[in-house]
Amino acid sequence: MPESRNSGDSQRDSDIVNIEEDDEIYSQQTPDRPIPESQIPGLKRHDSLDIESAKIHSHHDTKVSKKHLYYDNFDDRESYQDWGTILRLAFQSIGVVYGDIGTSPLYVYASTFSEGIKHEDDILGVLSIIFYTITLIPVIKYVLIVLHANDNGDGGTFALYSKLCRFAKVGLIPSEQAEDREVSNFRLELPAKNNAISSKLKKSLESSRFAKFSLLFIAMLGTCMVIGDGILTPSISVLSAVSGLKKASDTMTERVIVVVSVVILIMLFMVQRFGTDKVGYSFAPIICVWFGLNTVIGIYNFIKFDPSVAKAINPKYIFDYFKRNKKDAWISLGGTVLAITGTEAMFADLGHFSVKSIQISMGCVVYPTLITSYSGQASWLRKHKHDVADTFYKSAPEVLYWSVFVMAVLAAIVASQAMISGTFSIIKQSLSLGCFPRVTVVHTSAKYEGQVFIPEMNYLLMIGCVLVTVTFRTTENIGHAYGIAVIFAETLTSLFMVVMMLVIWKTNLFLVILYVLVISSTEYIYLSSVLYKFSEGGYLPFSFAVVLMFIMCTWNYVYRAKYNYELDNKVSQELIKDIVSASGISRMPGLAIFYSELAHGIPPIFKHYVDNIPALHLVLVFVSIKSLPISKVAPEERFLFRRVKPNELYVFRCVVRYGYMDVRNKKESFEKILIENLADFIQSEYEVSEAQQDLVVVENAWRAGVVHLVGEHEIMSRSGSSIGKRFVIDYVYHFVKKNSRQSESVFKIPHKRMLKVGMTYEL
Repeated sequence: MPESRNSGDSQRDSDIVNIEEDDEIYSQQTPDRPIPESQIPGLKRHDSLDIESAKIHSHHDTKVSKKHLYYDNFDDRESYQDWGTILRLAFQSIGVVYGDIGTSPLYVYASTFSEGIKHEDDILGVLSIIFYTITLIPVIKYVLIVLHANDNGDGGTFALYSKLCRFAKVGLIPSEQAEDREVSNFRLELPAKNNAISSKLKKSLESSRFAKFSLLFIAMLGTCMVIGDGILTPSISVLSAVSGLKKASDTMTERVIVVVSVVILIMLFMVQRFGTDKVGYSFAPIICVWFGLNTVIGIYNFIKFDPSVAKAINPKYIFDYFKRNKKDAWISLGGTVLAITGTEAMFADLGHFSVKSIQISMGCVVYPTLITSYSGQASWLRKHKHDVADTFYKSAPEVLYWSVFVMAVLAAIVASQAMISGTFSIIKQSLSLGCFPRVTVVHTSAKYEGQVFIPEMNYLLMIGCVLVTVTFRTTENIGHAYGIAVIFAETLTSLFMVVMMLVIWKTNLFLVILYVLVISSTEYIYLSSVLYKFSEGGYLPFSFAVVLMFIMCTWNYVYRAKYNYELDNKVSQELIKDIVSASGISRMPGLAIFYSELAHGIPPIFKHYVDNIPALHLVLVFVSIKSLPISKVAPEERFLFRRVKPNELYVFRCVVRYGYMDVRNKKESFEKILIENLADFIQSEYEVSEAQQDLVVVENAWRAGVVHLVGEHEIMSRSGSSIGKRFVIDYVYHFVKKNSRQSESVFKIPHKRMLKVGMTYEL
């Protein structure tokens, strides 16, 4: 039996019917006819517009094409990809995902031994730390565990958050409806076994408002750290590669190196508009050659100088290293952590590729290359420990210097691409869930919908990279900030993974504890080390995070407050009948589409419009655009319609549902798709004769002309509000909204047929 929401939730949520019992989520097929409210338990306010129904029963429901199949388990969806596609994506991923971690050999040893090498065996200790760190974090944690936590093929912090919101009622999205759970992509494939710990933790999260806000806060903080990483990665990668010019000429100054780096960075961001697809194919050969050079040089140095470094596989050398150096060894971890920079990109960029393609490229190409490269440098350092500051370039054979330098610069450019792509993906996710100001999202590939470009963020990232490069000037200074951004984002991912393993996967408690003791504890040790250099540049990513978090929290707070204001002041069904049927209201030919974010009724701005313009079109469609906490919604499940009684009013309500990775305005106009689905709804709901009559009315109204009415809300704080609330709403939100993308641009509404209706909301 359906059950109502927890009593701890707000009163306005009481008329949302939840289809959930114990730990299993069931789907409930919406009937062909609207369900009488009296038959639905849990409803306290009898407003038929709060009950969405009439899922479109057209040819889509009985025969769904293969390209429209959606799965919670992305591994199942990948089975529809042939190996040619998987290998092609694996090749592309080398150019997009691994540039960052692939260029870490440029600066890891120099950053770790910033005070020089004090003991010859310290090299073995550091090599052992690097080996086990790369094995634990990128390979075991991400490749074998985290990638499988994807949300229908999409990764990132918000993907984990969205998945948790679907399983447990921990989301703070105010437009949640019971019908959302009917979407095929919404349902999760859960383990059949019962787990007492999972049930208790789930109930605790659902009953705690603090827990709900904490999960959202962690998701937004993780997004901010990835964005900060997207600023620091290009700066340190390009600067470290260009610094190789010092070996070519003793007259090469720091200023020249900085200028060259800035020019390269600007050129990098200028090519982003071509998209990941084209950039990936262009960059993949570069990284392949780069990995090839690193492998050859690593093997050469390993054989020539000291093959005995292979014994670093014994973790005993790690304990000996800490025993000899004590606090200095702990501080040096801030350098070794740079060996796993860009690891989060494997998960954040997953929407651009696939799980199998990432696993293949990492296991077959990247991991062997990194281990070989670091081992070769360690062998060289055993004989040249006084040259540790320039390990990478000096360890390369003289005959290969210029080849290595050119490829290092090109690889550094590619390294920047990894986090830039991840930044675009994760911003799109947070944007769809109401946690980021509206920006322009350009889909750059017709084949792969996850590949996006955000012009506004591209320019902001470019400005940030240039400022960081000009201000800090050296890789050592940037490295202090870089390490914090890298490891902080990874610890946040681990927090979500622990909750997911306990609540959704119902993993054996012993395995969860093992994950925490081995992987999470390693990350926290690294985090404690990089925080030691907080005053020497480590404050930079936190500064980025504070600014971004303030903007994101402000936007999300006002977004939810505005929705709740509309919900509390929505137009009742009786008032709609009175308005439309009133003798003072004239009905004109044509069709009017009213846009709103309110999914539980008709917004107050409609009454405001009628009070000022006493005329309505013959057919009225109230459209509510909402995003679900899932990656994609199948086209045949996107539209939900409801007709306002009596039928002679020709007033319809429509909820249009999108996932956070869905593409809008691809080929057909939204207006055309809406009318087609409205016609399908009418045909499925009524007898042939009545349906034909209604279709004629709708078609005539459409041909007479369509007007799009968009609400232009002036948000201001309520009289008597606190100083902090007035500052957030009246100044911060107004500034962000003024510089954000306008709402009508989302569906590319023709300006000649658009009418903005202004109304002031006092929150």
